[in-house]
Amino acid sequence: MTDSETTRIAALEREAEKLRKINAALMSRVERSTDQQLNAFSLFETAIALDQQVRDRTQQLKQALQSLEKTNGRLLQAKQQAEAASSLKSSVLVSVTHDLLQPLNAARLTLSALTEMATEPKSVALTDQIDRSLATLEDMLRTLLDISKLDAGVLRPEFGPVAIASLFEPLEQEFVATAAKRNLDFRIMPSSAVVRSDPLMLRRILQNLLANALRYTQRGTVLMGCRLKGDDICIEVHDTGPGIPEAQREAIFVEFQRGDAGAGDKAGIGLGLSIVRRFADLLGHNIRLSSRAGKGSVFSVTVPRTLDPVAIPVREQASVDYRYGGMEGAKILLIENDLSSAEGLAHLLEKWGCDVAVTISKTEALERIHALDGIPDAIIADLHLDNGETGIQAVDVIRGEINAKVPAIIVTADYSAKAASDVSAFGHELLKKPIKPAEMRSLLSFLLAAEQSNARL
Repeated sequence: MTDSETTRIAALEREAEKLRKINAALMSRVERSTDQQLNAFSLFETAIALDQQVRDRTQQLKQALQSLEKTNGRLLQAKQQAEAASSLKSSVLVSVTHDLLQPLNAARLTLSALTEMATEPKSVALTDQIDRSLATLEDMLRTLLDISKLDAGVLRPEFGPVAIASLFEPLEQEFVATAAKRNLDFRIMPSSAVVRSDPLMLRRILQNLLANALRYTQRGTVLMGCRLKGDDICIEVHDTGPGIPEAQREAIFVEFQRGDAGAGDKAGIGLGLSIVRRFADLLGHNIRLSSRAGKGSVFSVTVPRTLDPVAIPVREQASVDYRYGGMEGAKILLIENDLSSAEGLAHLLEKWGCDVAVTISKTEALERIHALDGIPDAIIADLHLDNGETGIQAVDVIRGEINAKVPAIIVTADYSAKAASDVSAFGHELLKKPIKPAEMRSLLSFLLAAEQSNARL
């Protein structure tokens, strides 16, 4: 092979190598381009699939939201119906309780007058039995009224400084006769402590604890007193009753759960302690119970102490002994639209030596005053009279007509805060039905004595 041929072959080999490299580069580029196109197509397919999934999930979410809206609508409607039913139940219960307290008040007043006439032991025993039954009925009605107010959410605590003595003294007067009839040693230890609470709710707690202790204690002692506990006052009620088994200590605070029926007909219906717990929870006071089977129980309520001053009611500042006397010949104007209650109260007042003029309205009261040409020594008026008239309005008109600020007592079966506020705003005394004769006699004696004292000045 010649040199020229050799040179030509070498040149062709170089050219072929160059073409192979170019081809390899081109193939590599084509392959890369194909991969990218395939990736792009794959990504495109994935995006389409994801978009469809998003659409599906969005539709599902929309359906779920629509279903939730319907459910919320039904729940709101059910809630409104429940609230309306609860409100209706509470208003009906308050109305029924008010109506039931009227004849109960008449019965208690009539029984008080009958008791004063009863002389034979058998008659006294019968009147005592009737009185206990009426007292039980009264307590049940008050408790049902409390429950209805709690369920309706209309009870709101009004916190302020409360002197323990202002609670203990009337509670002692209220329960001392019951304890004496059962031959129990009943004591309330005096206390000068001042606590922060709602006076009405705290009194109701202590009242129920004492009633529960006296109901279940067959013999021995019921004692209430205070114990200092850091910055708090622990008010304790001790009894020597049958004790409460460990398994029942939570259950007795539930509605219609009561202790061992060994107390016979003295056993309650299981509402008193549930009211204690609910009032205590509302006030933020702690209720504790310790008990030993066969030895007795100790219920306690822990209340924060306060150094805030307590306003002393005018009646507590008076030095007049108003418990007895001062009522003979007193002219009492009674305004009461419930005839049974009017007859019962009038008969009781007459037994105390009062001269009673019974009327049913403001107009009739004015007519009686003009006919008798005399100013009454005191006015006793029911809060709610007929035709939307109130005893407060009647007293105000009568005072203006006779130009004399005659002392007035407003009586009512309305236990609402508004009723108490309205009576207090006009400076009248308030007694709630069923009227306790001893409370009425004490208050009326004080008012008459105070009026006589002012007249002498």
